[in-house]
Amino acid sequence: MFCRPCLQVLSLLSLSLPCAAKLVEEILDLPVSAKNLYGKTVSQSIKVTVFRDDEKDRAPFLVLSHGRPATTAEFAAMGRMRYAANASYFVGKGFAVLVPTRIGYGVSGGEDLEYAGNCAARSYPASFGAAAQQVVQVVEHARTLPYVDAAKGVVVGQSYGGATSIALAAEGLPGVVAAINFSGGGGGDPVGRPGSPCRPDLLEAVFSSYGQRARIPTLWLYSTNDKYFGEKYPKQWFDAFVRNGGQGEFVQLPPLLPPLGEDGHATFVRNPAAWRPAFEAFLRRVGL
Repeated sequence: MFCRPCLQVLSLLSLSLPCAAKLVEEILDLPVSAKNLYGKTVSQSIKVTVFRDDEKDRAPFLVLSHGRPATTAEFAAMGRMRYAANASYFVGKGFAVLVPTRIGYGVSGGEDLEYAGNCAARSYPASFGAAAQQVVQVVEHARTLPYVDAAKGVVVGQSYGGATSIALAAEGLPGVVAAINFSGGGGGDPVGRPGSPCRPDLLEAVFSSYGQRARIPTLWLYSTNDKYFGEKYPKQWFDAFVRNGGQGEFVQLPPLLPPLGEDGHATFVRNPAAWRPAFEAFLRRVGL
């Protein structure tokens, strides 16, 4: 049996938020369960970092999903996922932000539930599904929090987390009104195969299947010099999603250049000025 979610208040930071509010950062230990490629179910607690305005009641929720390292050596080094600067920005836009560190990553540890098989025969539905199952449980918990508006929230993700957010758009989750995908996909190797992810055709197929079931608006944002997925594949994946019934907008972001970096896959973190206008316009269109 798992204990009920435990809460740790990590810090209270004064920011220039509306009404002289304060940004609170908290850590939850949340019990979750998910199934891997081979049908094995794993149950354990994961760390969820929460950022919120301590003077705002009934805020829309935003669940922010992280990516997947290109090498296994980087998994433990991820630590506790925070995206602190972007999370603070989202709080400033009125959200309560939850950032889960999923099973197998960083401080949550455990098995790699999102392993998708070898590069020649990737099982992306199972892999994204393992991530999505955990985020579903984070969303369900978010909707029980006293400072959250259970009827209004979005799922956002970067890289593997971006693909996970599109998978969640197909789930019809109560309270989730939109999904936002930053550089989403899988199987990328910016060093060994820059711009050529494992089996992009299978990625197109899985995004196509999500389009058949998704009924909420989605926003897709990709840089032209994304070294994980290249420039052409993301647009093909988006086209397959929309062609099969999904609602979406694709935004081609400019390349990420020095001194900010040389790989547009990092635009979410390193160049927020490039994506914030499209993000804010999308929020207005969906009533947030």
